[in-house]
Amino acid sequence: MRNSIVYFIICLTTAMMFSCKKYLDLKSDAKIVTPGSLTDIQALLDDSPIMNTRTTPSFSETSADDYFLPPASYNAQPVNGQRFYQWLPVDVRYGNDWSYAYQAIYNCNIALELLDKIDRTAVNGTAWDNVKGSALFFRSFYFLLLSADYARAYNEATADSDPGIMLRISSDFNLKVKRASVRECYQRITGDLEIALAMLPDIAVHPMRPSRAAACALLARTYLYMGNYGAGLKWSAESLQMNAKLMDYNNDPGVAGLAANVPFRKYNAETLFYAEMCPAFSIHATSRARIDSVLYAAYQANDLRKTAYFKTVSGYQQYKGSYAESASVFFSGIANDEVYLTRAECNAFLGNLGSAMADLNTLLKSRWKSSAVFVPVTASDRLDALAKIRLERRKSLLMRGMRWIDIKRYNREGGNILISRNINEKMVSLQPNASYYALPVPVDIIEQADIGQN
Repeated sequence: MRNSIVYFIICLTTAMMFSCKKYLDLKSDAKIVTPGSLTDIQALLDDSPIMNTRTTPSFSETSADDYFLPPASYNAQPVNGQRFYQWLPVDVRYGNDWSYAYQAIYNCNIALELLDKIDRTAVNGTAWDNVKGSALFFRSFYFLLLSADYARAYNEATADSDPGIMLRISSDFNLKVKRASVRECYQRITGDLEIALAMLPDIAVHPMRPSRAAACALLARTYLYMGNYGAGLKWSAESLQMNAKLMDYNNDPGVAGLAANVPFRKYNAETLFYAEMCPAFSIHATSRARIDSVLYAAYQANDLRKTAYFKTVSGYQQYKGSYAESASVFFSGIANDEVYLTRAECNAFLGNLGSAMADLNTLLKSRWKSSAVFVPVTASDRLDALAKIRLERRKSLLMRGMRWIDIKRYNREGGNILISRNINEKMVSLQPNASYYALPVPVDIIEQADIGQN
């Protein structure tokens, strides 16, 4: 009996080995595993969990000054969380906003390389253009977000020597890439976006897909960050020419209910391009963070944002105004309120006060109680206009990942903004031009890529 069992096992093992060899000897069908059509490549860019949802950098929002942690929330944080809150370096490794962003960039590079193998024809021209334009847009979008966080603010005098990010434009992850200069980063972003403009539709079939209006808005954002206000004005105006929709917070279909815990609907009329912030750095999560009290006091009584964006929790204000239709997920895409504010700021900087205040008042009126008289905001001079527009920018674009780069660029112009936190009765501050404003690069990237730390 025992010999029979041993014989059976030997036969069964031999049969399994033969079957495995037959399987391994089969030639793989590359079409099964490699995208080979425009539809396949478009699907790479439509992979929203990688390209759009909960993917954009969040480290800067954790580092910015629009929120604070009450003592109980701070003390409940692990050591690393407390160090982030104090602007102290932490040994950050895989599973962070750097890796999320570069995964999206990898998809873009794969898409562009596969597209090179497909001829553009009269039949497939529109789809081919959309794939290329979308890949360039997405890659530029993430390059800009990473540059805004991990590099110094663009400074014309030092842009050639300031270290930027790694401009990965190949899908070969074995390829060693060093950090480009800040100038090279912004040149790549603007150059690729200008190519994408000619290839994208004015308005996308879905807000998760790029469009020409969104590309113009992203160019405007890029030039605003650079301090090139003339180009910022040009591209924000181009974007608004294609899509200038604003929600009237009084009665727009995109407003589910201002007093509700989730006041705004996803993909509302203002959304040009939809993206969400990743949860890798979550100290600023709504469950624990509270809005800066001085900032909250800046909203006037008839300003509907005061109801839409906040609710009172234990005497402090908790943020709830995300365009992601969620109480816990932060919208981080591109919306028309940002574009109006960009055009207003550019006009103000260039001395076009009438146009600047007209854009600001158009936005504010759409946020004002219809039952109350709206008094247009005026400015006495260029500096007054800039101060008022930049305050409204902060109030409107709250928790969208923009405050950090805004502080950096204001300080570049002499803003001298000192941000501080009261931690267990001890004040901790970040000086206006601290090196920490170029956020620490994850340690595993420094080790693997052999690049320098900020």
